[in-house]
Amino acid sequence: MKNQKYKTILNYLILVISALLLWGIFTTPVDQNQIPYSEMKQKIRSGAFSKVKLTEKLVVGELKDTRTKGQSDKVEKEDSQKSKVQSLASSSKTLVSTRLDNDPELIKLLDETATQYEVETKNTMLASLLYTILPLLLFFMFWTFAFRKAGPGSEMMRFGKSKGKVKAESDLKLTFDDVAGQDEAKEELNEIVEFLSEPERFTRLGGKLPKGILLVGPPGTGKTLLSKAVAGEAKVPFFHISGSEFVEMFVGVGAARVRDLFIQAKAKAPCIIFIDELDAVGKARGVGAFGGHDEREQTLNQLLVEMDGFDSKVGVIIMAATNRPETLDPALLRAGRFDRQVLVGRPDLKEREAILELHAKKVKLDNDVNLETVAKGTPGMVGADLANVVNEAALLAARSNAQAVHMKHFNDAVERILAGLEKKKRVINKHEKQIVAHHEAGHALIAALKNSTDKVHKISIVPRGVGALGYTLQLPTEDRYLMTKQELLNKIDVLLGGQASESIIFGDISTGASDDLSRATEIARSMVTQYGMGKTLGPATVERERNALYMDQSGASIGKNFSEETARQIDEEIKTIMKDRMTMVKALLTEKLVILKEIATTLLEKEVLDDEQFQAILTRHGILGSSSAA
Repeated sequence: MKNQKYKTILNYLILVISALLLWGIFTTPVDQNQIPYSEMKQKIRSGAFSKVKLTEKLVVGELKDTRTKGQSDKVEKEDSQKSKVQSLASSSKTLVSTRLDNDPELIKLLDETATQYEVETKNTMLASLLYTILPLLLFFMFWTFAFRKAGPGSEMMRFGKSKGKVKAESDLKLTFDDVAGQDEAKEELNEIVEFLSEPERFTRLGGKLPKGILLVGPPGTGKTLLSKAVAGEAKVPFFHISGSEFVEMFVGVGAARVRDLFIQAKAKAPCIIFIDELDAVGKARGVGAFGGHDEREQTLNQLLVEMDGFDSKVGVIIMAATNRPETLDPALLRAGRFDRQVLVGRPDLKEREAILELHAKKVKLDNDVNLETVAKGTPGMVGADLANVVNEAALLAARSNAQAVHMKHFNDAVERILAGLEKKKRVINKHEKQIVAHHEAGHALIAALKNSTDKVHKISIVPRGVGALGYTLQLPTEDRYLMTKQELLNKIDVLLGGQASESIIFGDISTGASDDLSRATEIARSMVTQYGMGKTLGPATVERERNALYMDQSGASIGKNFSEETARQIDEEIKTIMKDRMTMVKALLTEKLVILKEIATTLLEKEVLDDEQFQAILTRHGILGSSSAA
């Protein structure tokens, strides 16, 4: 606080001095007794002055005293009593005029009139110092103080320096034990730990350490966590920087930061450089707004040069993470740069359970909590999602003043993440509520009547999220990686069940099926254009996969590569699939109309049906689980 006070005082002092100096330079004092220069010379000729003083820019003349002795004594007596009056009286004897530069007649005139005069010589060096050097000195002092106040770690002082956050080996407490799941990725990365810990073991036979490791996977799967665990296991310094921190609007700054990062890393070798979101700086060249002169491309070029330039024996391992590997420049992915690419995918059932157990260690759980059941109900979720499930469950338990987190809280947390927040205060009129109930009943009944569809876990007509007035929650019984043609058609049937039910019951359809139709149409399009399941194209594809894992080495962009006639045929076949499936779904719901109405009526009464209540309705009508309906 004391230092801050002194700095504030110094700031104000510098501002005041600078203001006074500028005021003195740019303002000229105005004398009340100033007269024109011609009048000054005329008074000199008439002998009006007793004494004249010549400065560099002024002529100051002191008028002769023309008063009598008595008048002078009287004035002196009055002046002795009033010093201010004396000052004014004396100043009235002086006349001032601006002197013309290089006027030789002035000295000659003073000599001819025998006027006493003196010439004041100024120290030009001192004046130069005062009016030129001193302002520059004050300006320099001000900016020096500003830079020091900003500190060595400020953006102003580190403009061309790397923004990498360095963590010493003593600060890295993470190990592979702190990363649940991803067993295959950990096994592959464990070899990197051995490279850094015992490099001689691998180089004694002439092998070289890998220069770069690229972690590829969806967001939230733990790529950054794995990289920190590698550094913690190897006990080496860890440089963490985001790809976006390299690129600036000023040309050359990104390349300078890349050079500085590698200089720092070499000084602390063995170590790990981790570049998060590599696609921010490593996108394929030639597609920027400014071509090869784009700042991002210059940064990428410098990164490629640095990766080629350092010796693998130095012990610097470059790790990077991206969820868009298809956009990366092919030069980054070649051997000698990112030698290895490790897939960090979505966890399976056992890995999800391990992740939940890891995050639940800090949460007080009730005895009724079964994390295996929770893991089964969270297919497709990544590590970040599962951590959020545990946290949401704890918050829900705290909100209800529970002494521990129960299974109910976990179920509500999963439902909240999948379907959104409940909107209990949203008022829906009676007719709309009936439409929503029959719509969701149609989804659920078709899912129960079809083979190879996910089990209905919950049906609700309570509004959730942004626009969902109701939802049917289906959860798979196991992890699936492939789907057959019939399974895809069944998914389309379930999606069309809502609108088909509205059409049968009310003779009209609503806008509530827009998302269902969009998803169903996308499945049908993929069947025809990508999976070779259509009649028009047969076993052929006309579109590249949109979410390709790796970019084509040629760098060709994804686009339309078929004729207008083929496009027309594709559209016709998609329409045929959608119409045929809708006809079949309507026929099936009409056949089971009694069950459909009972499900909808029960929903209107209770608003929410769990899987047991839903199965009880099906059992009363002789439908045990999923039937063999086609």
